[in-house]
Amino acid sequence: CAEPVAARLWERKSELCRSADQEPPPAVGTSSEADMSDWHSHFRNEYEDDQEEAEDNDEDVRYVGRDSLVFLIDASEAMFEMNDEDISAFDMTIQCVHKVYTSKIISSDRDLLAVAFFGTEKHQNSVDFKHVYVLHDLDTPGAKRVLELDQYEGEKGNKSFKEKIGHSADGSLSDALWVCSNLFSDVRLKLSHKRIMLFTNNDDPHTRDSSKARMARTKASDLRETGIVLDLMNLKKPGGFDTSLFYCDIVSVSEDEDAPVQSRESAKLDDLLRKVWAKDYKKRAVTRLSLKLGEGVEFSVGVYNLIRGARKPSAIRLDRETNEPVKTKTRWFNGDTGSLLLPSDTRKAQVYGHKQIVLEKEETEELKRFDNPGLVLIGFKPLSLLKKHHHIRPSQFIYPEETLITGSTTLFSALLTKCLEKEVFAVCRYTPRRNTPPRFVAMSPQEEELDDQKVQTIPSGFHLIFLPYADDIRSIPFTEKRMANEDQIEKMKSVVQKLRFKYRPESFENPVIQQHFRSLEALALDLKEPEEMEDLTLPKNDVMDERIGHLAEEFNELVYPPDYNPDAKSHQKKRLGEAAGGAAKKPKVELSLGEDEVRQYLQSGTLGKLTVPVLKDVCKQYGLRGSKKQELIDAITGHFAKN
Repeated sequence: CAEPVAARLWERKSELCRSADQEPPPAVGTSSEADMSDWHSHFRNEYEDDQEEAEDNDEDVRYVGRDSLVFLIDASEAMFEMNDEDISAFDMTIQCVHKVYTSKIISSDRDLLAVAFFGTEKHQNSVDFKHVYVLHDLDTPGAKRVLELDQYEGEKGNKSFKEKIGHSADGSLSDALWVCSNLFSDVRLKLSHKRIMLFTNNDDPHTRDSSKARMARTKASDLRETGIVLDLMNLKKPGGFDTSLFYCDIVSVSEDEDAPVQSRESAKLDDLLRKVWAKDYKKRAVTRLSLKLGEGVEFSVGVYNLIRGARKPSAIRLDRETNEPVKTKTRWFNGDTGSLLLPSDTRKAQVYGHKQIVLEKEETEELKRFDNPGLVLIGFKPLSLLKKHHHIRPSQFIYPEETLITGSTTLFSALLTKCLEKEVFAVCRYTPRRNTPPRFVAMSPQEEELDDQKVQTIPSGFHLIFLPYADDIRSIPFTEKRMANEDQIEKMKSVVQKLRFKYRPESFENPVIQQHFRSLEALALDLKEPEEMEDLTLPKNDVMDERIGHLAEEFNELVYPPDYNPDAKSHQKKRLGEAAGGAAKKPKVELSLGEDEVRQYLQSGTLGKLTVPVLKDVCKQYGLRGSKKQELIDAITGHFAKN
């Protein structure tokens, strides 16, 4: 997906569920307590179900709660000076924050965001510190906040900021960090990630005041100890931004970031956005498990999804009168007595050999359980044996995890190095979580790649490529076609060569999803019409015609006869059919079945091969009810079992 919005859509459900503050179910003791436990488990809401699912996935406790982000923006006069692109550093920062707000509304609307300025003439904060102005407290993003940010965009916005808030050179970064720390403390919700992004183009804000510089370093150290990550978004300034003067001792590196602080300054909005998304992107493991190499030899790894399909968020049902969200609860009733059923009153069954096999809850769980979660090494194969047609679903990526087994990185690195040297992949049995059937996977090694500035562009690790079972491979009979001759093949090669281009997935956005998001944004922000969107999936016919030139006509002359007209083909077929006396298709008439025929289908177990209209006709004969095919089959089976 091109937009970071799409890259994070898959996390929304788990964030919604883990952020809910639910009470634990009562302990099971006496019979009455057990009944209450059944009631509670029967009517629990979706948040509790997902909390149990998170436990089954062995998700780290560090990720339980909401993500919070504070934008700390330098408001000194230097930030308002125009650069070569005719845009000020302050305006570029406001545009960046605006895009993050609109993105969070769509993808992670339960994340908490805040905006604070330092180096201002006026002040507004909970501790009444001078020269620190809090525009937004930590709260979920909304349309009102986006409109407030719009007031400070552009040339008019810069003037409005100077009039309402103003500038000052007496500000202290220590005070600003203190205010940001209080923003996190004032939130009563449980927070998982706490991050401050500092936007500035001043590489040494306290060059003439050593006491303020010392206090800022001390406060930054205190933030690191409390788990608050401080990131520097350094903007372009004349002469370059030198992080070694001051910010090398201020900025922290979180535990899930291996790369050093990037000292590259941002001169354009795209560069700044790319840096913000790289810091804000949640590197969350799908699961953490052990990889067993042999008896007594294992290490721990984290499994990550590098690619996941982006989907439109599901609609939320609202009360017609109050517009409050409504919750859906399912209750089961006895069809004969109408009494409400508890989970302990129901069982699951499977029809096998015309017999109903009743299973207890423990038995159904046992049927799904094959092995404990983990990866088990089976052997190695040359990379040349891994074919493209083995791909059946997006692969996953594994990286060493030191939190479970110390020394995992060393053993992981040794295995990766040897697989790269020998050009082999490892075949493993992969069980991601309990009650999940195992899969065979190919662990394909990937070497680390760095750019010219020694910044990692591709991480080192293994791709988990899911291998197909025998049942997944289909044998498709292809009808024999007339083969092309050498001239036709060579001409088509020339056409294909002219139309080739380098495909990059990030260059193409899903037009349906993007149009949906733009429409929602227009409604939320009271815009007259949604932002125009270019559908990049449509072919560029003008460019294609210019590239191939006369090759298309030459290819048609080689393949098709001189009088061939593709537009008249369908009309010609229709006329030929009418001339041959062809008539319109008549609907297929299904004859009703007798009792003996139905019993034969039941005895042979082929009742499911009948169509729905035939099954409905049989049910009508015997006064049975049902709408779906399985309901019709069950009704017929039950009727003839009694009679």
